[in-house]
Parts: sequence; structure tokens; C-alpha cells
Amino acid sequence: MRRTILSSKIHRATVTGGNIDYVGSIYIDRELMDAAGILPNEKVQVVNVTNAQRSETYALPAETGSGEICPCGGSAKIAKPGDLLIIMAYKQMSDEEAATHEAKVIFVDKKNQIISKEEAEEQVKG
Repeated sequence: MRRTILSSKIHRATVTGGNIDYVGSIYIDRELMDAAGILPNEKVQVVNVTNAQRSETYALPAETGSGEICPCGGSAKIAKPGDLLIIMAYKQMSDEEAATHEAKVIFVDKKNQIISKEEAEEQVKG
């Protein structure tokens, strides 16, 4: 049996733009994609922390170090600049693989630059 398991997530990324007229996808700073192990065109689930809406789309790389998080197409309708997103990728695994798997969690600041878990916790406390 194979199970669908969270492989990685980018936690509380800030939306920097949107493009409703694009066919679909979400542009993500390439540095964040690489850190999370998300490949170009990989399916991702996007959860908007600000308004509780969700969508599924595919990831496309934005310029490395740009901090860009830009939902396009239908995903642009659920998020506007300044909203906070959790972007998650999943993998199929056997029970044996899943038993020892640990998801990668990438924490970012308000400019979508990678920070530590401790810094992220402080940021949320305000």
C-alpha cells in the first residue's frame, strides 16, 4: 500500500502579487522551492491562513532570492498581496518509508526569507 504523506511545506509565506489572467500555477522564489524540495511543475496545495481558502495548483520557480510568492489563475482569486499562505507538497510512500519520514518545514519572515523555527515562533507572537 502507498500513502500520501506531507513531504514539505513553506510555512506562512506572504503573497507578493497575483495574476488572474495566467493559465494557472503559483510562482515561488526558487530558493524556497529548493529548500523545500519542491520541483518545477510539482503539484502543491495552497492554504490561505488569512481567509481559510484552499487550492491545488503547480509550482513554478520565481527568481532566486526574490521573495516572490505569486498565485496565478484561479489561485489568484483566493489570495491577495499581504495574505499568509502555507504551501504544501506531498509524496507517495510505503508504510515503511512513512514510518521514518520527517517532512521539511521551511519557515519564512514577512519578506519570504528563510528563518529558523524559533524566529518564526517569535514573529507570530508579535
